Amino acid sequence: MFRHSKVFITKLKNLSLQGSWRSRGSSAVERALQYTAGQKLHGFTVKEVTAVPDLFLTAVKLSHDATGAQYLHAARDDSNNLFSVQFRTTPMDSTGVPHILEHTVLCGSQRFPCRDPFFKMLNRSLSTFMNAFTGTSFTGFNVFVFFRQEGWRLEHETPTDPSSRLVFKGVVFNEMKGVFSDNERLYAQHLQNKLLPDHTYSVVSGGEPLAIPDLTWEQLKHFHATHYHPSNARFFTYGDLPLEQHLQQIEEEALSKFERTEPNTAVPPQTHWDKPRVDHVTCRPDALAPDPIKQNTLCMSYLLGDITDTFEAFILSLLSSLMISGPNSPFYKALIEPEIGSDFSSSVGFDGSTRQASFTIGLQGMAEDDTETVKHIIAQTIDDIIATGFEEEQIEALLHKIEIQMKHQSTSFGLALASYIASCWNHDGDPVQLLKISENVSRFRQCLKENPRYLQDKIQHYFKDNAHRLTLTMSPDERFLEKQAEAEEQKLQQKIQNLSDADHKDIYEKGLQLLAAQSTTQDASCLPALKVSDIEPIIPYTPVQPGTAGGVPVQYCEQPTNGMVYFRAMCNLNSLPEDLKIYVPLFCSVITKLGCGELDYRQQAQRIELKTGGMSVSPQIIPDTADLDLYEQGIILSSSCLERNLPDMFQLWSDIFNSPRFDDEQRLRVLVMMSAQELSNGISYSGHMYAMTRAARTLTPTADLQEAFSGMDQVRFMKRIAEMTDLTSVLRKLPRIKRHLLNPENMRCAVNATPQKMSEAAGEVERFIGNIAANRKERKPVRPTVRSHRSPSSSCQEPHFKPCQMKTYFQLPFNVNFVSECVRAVPFTHTDYASLCILARMMTAKFLHGEIREKGGAYGGGARMGGGGLFSFYSYRDPNSTQTLSAFRGGVEWARAGKFTQQDIDEAKLSVFSAVDAPVAPSDKGLGRFLNGITDEMKQRYRERLFAVTDKNLIDVAGRYLGVGQQTCGVAILGPENESIRKDPSWVVK
Repeated sequence: MFRHSKVFITKLKNLSLQGSWRSRGSSAVERALQYTAGQKLHGFTVKEVTAVPDLFLTAVKLSHDATGAQYLHAARDDSNNLFSVQFRTTPMDSTGVPHILEHTVLCGSQRFPCRDPFFKMLNRSLSTFMNAFTGTSFTGFNVFVFFRQEGWRLEHETPTDPSSRLVFKGVVFNEMKGVFSDNERLYAQHLQNKLLPDHTYSVVSGGEPLAIPDLTWEQLKHFHATHYHPSNARFFTYGDLPLEQHLQQIEEEALSKFERTEPNTAVPPQTHWDKPRVDHVTCRPDALAPDPIKQNTLCMSYLLGDITDTFEAFILSLLSSLMISGPNSPFYKALIEPEIGSDFSSSVGFDGSTRQASFTIGLQGMAEDDTETVKHIIAQTIDDIIATGFEEEQIEALLHKIEIQMKHQSTSFGLALASYIASCWNHDGDPVQLLKISENVSRFRQCLKENPRYLQDKIQHYFKDNAHRLTLTMSPDERFLEKQAEAEEQKLQQKIQNLSDADHKDIYEKGLQLLAAQSTTQDASCLPALKVSDIEPIIPYTPVQPGTAGGVPVQYCEQPTNGMVYFRAMCNLNSLPEDLKIYVPLFCSVITKLGCGELDYRQQAQRIELKTGGMSVSPQIIPDTADLDLYEQGIILSSSCLERNLPDMFQLWSDIFNSPRFDDEQRLRVLVMMSAQELSNGISYSGHMYAMTRAARTLTPTADLQEAFSGMDQVRFMKRIAEMTDLTSVLRKLPRIKRHLLNPENMRCAVNATPQKMSEAAGEVERFIGNIAANRKERKPVRPTVRSHRSPSSSCQEPHFKPCQMKTYFQLPFNVNFVSECVRAVPFTHTDYASLCILARMMTAKFLHGEIREKGGAYGGGARMGGGGLFSFYSYRDPNSTQTLSAFRGGVEWARAGKFTQQDIDEAKLSVFSAVDAPVAPSDKGLGRFLNGITDEMKQRYRERLFAVTDKNLIDVAGRYLGVGQQTCGVAILGPENESIRKDPSWVVK
């Protein structure tokens, strides 16, 4: 839908193993190996069977005899199965037809004639993700109605009032307005459109807001008929599911109803330019930019080779990482360290999502005056790389990263695999070749051995000698949003002035029809459903061994980690002076990037890449499980490594504890600018999270600290730091914070490793604790008792904290809102906690989804019960503001009136259990116990309470906790200028 600036390495990170893997064959893998090329299976022919030992799977490629549909099955001993279908959609205009079609076909079909079967199935199964085949026959009226709901429509602002003004409405229309509120997304879209101007990439596939109202119902039907057809489909299944049974079902229920067509959906190669091009676009000013006078972006984008050449694409993605990743890369040194801009543009890197790949390099947060300087630096850096190449250690660090990512086990491997192969397969490349990662690495090593200038020659060919290069600049325009609003109003008036009286009447009647359809209770009995009785009553037990290392509590958890070791440490910050707390997130983001011991920051970065799977530090606020006014505050250290690198990983942590470097103000400034820019960019994407965090801040001490660490307070604080001309005062605070935080007296650790490696890991932890304790000038006596998880003494209370109501409005340069209301409720172990969890899920699915998304036109909305004891309502990319607050209240009244059925309760339980029982990776087993002190026994009690929730419980908690005036609540909205809120004295406007 949008441009994905993902290098291969990033995609590989998601493509990490899952389950308990062995190198010898497993049953699903062996079964698949029995198939042979040419074999006929239920209307399909087997084309190829390939063992992929790197990923412990067997790939079976098939094609459907009658329609030509392609099919790939990845057989693997993993019960977290996946089924997906993808269609190659190549729109030739920016009306958003594939995006609107994607929304509309999920609103029901001939076989499942109920509204939004996909949302409903999330509450009727334990699936963690959904995608499915959509038939071509629909009941015409229903689909037309939901085309208007999901795509766009002209409708009265108040549908029941024909005298209210006509406006544009529609879920996709509002979603895309929200997407393009993000300057970086806007830039990336322009970059793709202008670099690849000849065919489908020259348009906005997700929909340009002002072009969406040009889409007609006839165009949508035509696009569906030509694109949503088996001859244009690629089926993918993954896991230990029975292949033949699935092939039979797909053939009988879907494919047998179709004949082969010749879909004209292939994307032709872009014609190569004979000379480079330059272009310019504008965007909205960013009120939260780190430097208000430096808001320009400049990138150079190069068209590369065809992504179906999988080895070449692999090499180019490696090259991209070598050129831009980390402080040792040439472009980081040349563009980031001179502080010309705040950070790389988020479009920077290798992009393999289009038929021909591209590489982009450039900066955001720069001054217009630096345009020529940046162009010169990019050209000069390319010349320098051609002359000197890359250090061998840099290349080895990158290949080590690939090795780690192949070893690491994730819980959504099938989904990541489907995403990983999608682009290449979509353009008729071989998806199986993509999976042969070790083969590509070996071939790359051989190429490098035969020609030491192999990479430099690639740089010469793809960058120095490549005329297909676009230089795109972007600058803020003070009237950008105003011009957008004017253009939308002009478009609206064009539509309205052509309307006859009959059209006006028709619009009013269609608005009432849609409202009636949205308000009708749907009969979902046509959909398959699990029963609550199908859910396992007892959770699997996760054994952990409590231990101690130099007086520090350590939790050991033996797991099949596939040759990896995972280490975490929680360091308490109770003793930290209050004035330093706001600096904790900054401290966490820089402490592993400033250098340590004998290593400067570049050497440290290289060592981390060579010896670990990454080292990170982040703030951690853990609410007490039994008391809303108690919490633990601290930082969590996380790292992983291959078993052979255990001593190196702990040596790096020892150096960070004992001798971090706090003497390089220039390095700190670079990190501060990057951090501030990242926070600023993230608001338009995660506005609902910022709204929820802000709404909660006055309700519990935990939430108050959360706002300081990760809310709008932190965004504004980092902006102030970024604007400081001298960071000496900030630099001086870091050692003070370090003395309080990196302290073995206030620490507990956790290790997940294989049983064979656990004693070695325990020895390394012991040595590490000994190293850091010996370095502290005053060693306190070892504490007499050791606990397997956090001790009550680590919790703290704010004696002066009093919950209070507050309504906050952040006026931001967006054209959609993010709305939240939070209510102080109960902690995890309270008997009502389970009822509130079920209520949140049920209210979301059965009331709020209909009111906020279907009727209101927001991209999303709902309610959730959080571990911090807060019940939160939220909306995302919402055209409404205070009306959504009324929808939240409506949800409470709906629940209090008991307007739900036993089936609604059961579906909410299934949905909650699907999250509770989601697979946990071996690296994360036992983590809930380590961090939150939530034992398996506590989880089991919670589980039993979930099973026991009744309609009476739900009505009761809705009234007692969520009724007006019952509990303290907070409200926050992030959005565009709002006159009625500005005039309302009950709101605090920021």
